[in-house]
Amino acid sequence: MKHEDLTMLLLRRCARARNPFRHFLLGLHVQQQRLHAQWLEHGTACTKRALDIAGSLLLLALASPLLLVLAVLIKLEDGGPIFFSQVRVGQDGREFKMYKVRSMCLGAEQHLANLLDKNKHRDGVTFKIKDDPRVTRVGKWLRKFSFDELPQLWNVLAGDMSLVGPRPPLPREVAKYSLADRRRLTVKQGLTCLWQISGRAEIDFPGQVQLDVNYIEQQNLWTDLLILTRTIPAVLFGKGAC
Repeated sequence: MKHEDLTMLLLRRCARARNPFRHFLLGLHVQQQRLHAQWLEHGTACTKRALDIAGSLLLLALASPLLLVLAVLIKLEDGGPIFFSQVRVGQDGREFKMYKVRSMCLGAEQHLANLLDKNKHRDGVTFKIKDDPRVTRVGKWLRKFSFDELPQLWNVLAGDMSLVGPRPPLPREVAKYSLADRRRLTVKQGLTCLWQISGRAEIDFPGQVQLDVNYIEQQNLWTDLLILTRTIPAVLFGKGAC
């Protein structure tokens, strides 16, 4: 007989017999259940991290030739830097540097204020516009197929991000978050997520939050594998890219 089954049997017998030890046994059972849940959570976290390491290493190796081609194209277009880093907010509000292949013109951030009135997301938390004039010719192609996100595999390998999880927001976006919105920051941020495979920029911010919360509440290894599998056609067809 399993140990937890034996504990429950003793509890029932003690309850019938009004045994003074029944409260002790009940506390023992509750503690046992808590330890079991913690063990499962730890095991899931270790499995997810192992998937992140193996997956990011494999994808970095496969993407290396493509990154080399992209580097040449970017240099030929404007001679600027190949990579772009930006401070993002990760799990529990911790900030980190997130890397991208540069898809915008030099000094793009300085032109942002002039484009805010064209924001597709009227809530004002996130910023997405169609045909952003700051995006370079190579950048349009990069963004359509999400090739600009490939350097984030390094963030995954370094432990700042996971392969699957809510997308990492900018500090200025987090400053506008409600308490409910901050639920997105309770897990490690990811390279892809539910709303990335469900419409990307076409989904407004409240919709993104809801999908992220749904993922957080139901996440498991199989969900991650399903999202990773569905990311491939979402990227290839470029649906919702902006």
